[in-house]
Amino acid sequence: MSHGLVKRLSLCLCTALLVSSCAKQNKQAFYNTGIIYCSESNPVTFNPQLDTSSTTSDASSHQLYDRLLDFDPGSGRIVPSLASSWLVSDDGLTYTFQLRKDVWFHTTRYFEPSRNFNADDVIFSIDRWRLRSHPYHYVSGGRYPYFESIGLAQNIASVERINGYRVEITLKRRDSSFLANLATDFAVVLSEEYANQLVQAGTPSKIDEFPIGTGPFKFDSYRKDHFIKYLRHNHYWRTQILKDDEVDSSAAQVSTKQRQEHAPLLVEQLIFDITPRSSLRLAKLMTGECDATAFPAQTELEVIRTKDDLILAEKPGLNIGFWAFNTQRPPFDNPDVRRALAAAIDKNTLLEAVYFDSATRAKTLLPAASWAFQNDADDTAYNPVLARKLLANAGVAPGFSMTIWAMPVERAYNPNATKMAELIQRYLRDVGVEATIVSYDWATFRRHLQEGLHDSVLIGWSADNGDPDNFYRPLLSCGAIPSGTNRAMWCNDDYDNLLNKAIQTDDIEERRAIYKQVNRLLYERLPLVPIAHAYRYQAYRNELEGMTINPFGGVRFGGVEKTL
Repeated sequence: MSHGLVKRLSLCLCTALLVSSCAKQNKQAFYNTGIIYCSESNPVTFNPQLDTSSTTSDASSHQLYDRLLDFDPGSGRIVPSLASSWLVSDDGLTYTFQLRKDVWFHTTRYFEPSRNFNADDVIFSIDRWRLRSHPYHYVSGGRYPYFESIGLAQNIASVERINGYRVEITLKRRDSSFLANLATDFAVVLSEEYANQLVQAGTPSKIDEFPIGTGPFKFDSYRKDHFIKYLRHNHYWRTQILKDDEVDSSAAQVSTKQRQEHAPLLVEQLIFDITPRSSLRLAKLMTGECDATAFPAQTELEVIRTKDDLILAEKPGLNIGFWAFNTQRPPFDNPDVRRALAAAIDKNTLLEAVYFDSATRAKTLLPAASWAFQNDADDTAYNPVLARKLLANAGVAPGFSMTIWAMPVERAYNPNATKMAELIQRYLRDVGVEATIVSYDWATFRRHLQEGLHDSVLIGWSADNGDPDNFYRPLLSCGAIPSGTNRAMWCNDDYDNLLNKAIQTDDIEERRAIYKQVNRLLYERLPLVPIAHAYRYQAYRNELEGMTINPFGGVRFGGVEKTL
């Protein structure tokens, strides 16, 4: 071998070693300054106004944006956010919000704001989803499923700018759930200035693809099926101020140390590592390739508990997993057929086989954590003899076939819809019904559900706020059918009238009595079968501090610190 060749090979080897060393250093540098979250799927959009899936909320709501109001994760109380305070008129129709000053929007490679957040951004963000005449209403499809499902746009009479930092919202009728709805994941505030810039450039849809918000992180890049990368928002408003209840408000000055202790800490980078398989997410968590993971499978919980370097947080879930029937398709438009199918299944067995010990049996839509929970509500029971009798009386012949659509993704309210579908399939066969299990990729699955192509579906709902209306209205009201959140496609005027009556009073006992009537109506008509209220779990490495389960909506990484 010639001396020159040896020299070249030595040079290549040194270069390779140097590249490898640099790669390791870069990886270690990121690990020291960033958080990697193993997410289960791709977001549909980066604007949660447009989608109700938890995947979209996780990737956008609390990483990129803020809302006028927020929920305290511990108490569930509504607390200030971009609105520093608010007043409600005596008649309960007018809400006046005082806005926070010195709040910066994100500066990115595709947008540099010339002004801070103000009233114009609030008005733009609300009017976009409430007014069909708004120039941005039909951008990205013109569907705002959460707001459509609760009929909020129809109840807002006006959104007015009092001055640059005061907004007044007037309702047509009282709504005791209004403030709670403004604190949900979907009520995010966008940048009007960015929107105007995109209109001038002829690319308005980029507002939902290349997002700009005021949240703790700013968008950097996204590669479908691989990752989402965020960078720290260096001018995040929560790091600039102190809440009055966190320090002695009588103190003339607040020390730097106090500010560091009470202001949310932000890591330099945040990565969502999109990893659909739960077992692979767990493997990455155990090896340190991910710092936290979405939706650990029930079978993995004990494994996580045995690892000294892992933490498994759990909390009773404000959720409901259910089996919904497409009531617009015969014979599922017949309540007796729905009652028969409900009587054909043993819910206790479903809970044991799918949830193990991580869920409670559901009688109604509301979990025990809700103030309107009814412990003595009627519940369906396993009775195959009754099921056969009801089917025969309804003219459903033995051998009748139907479909059960099973979610292709894991959710706290149903960690394994396919397994549950297989169990239900066997129960139905025992009463003379042949069931076919249907599934697609998540985006296609949800699109076909909204088109009403299903006979029945195993799916569920996680609360966006603690108000009972947040369960009843999106899941089964007439107005929620076009939005796609009413999977039963059921419309009942008596039901809607009861819901409207309930939110027109602030009297808790009066509302509780109304919801008992709602529960009785749902038991009699049975558009869906409530199955389980599941615990929520969050698995993460013990290097993370400040990681908590958000009981209302998406995961939050603002304020999560990484220690080494």
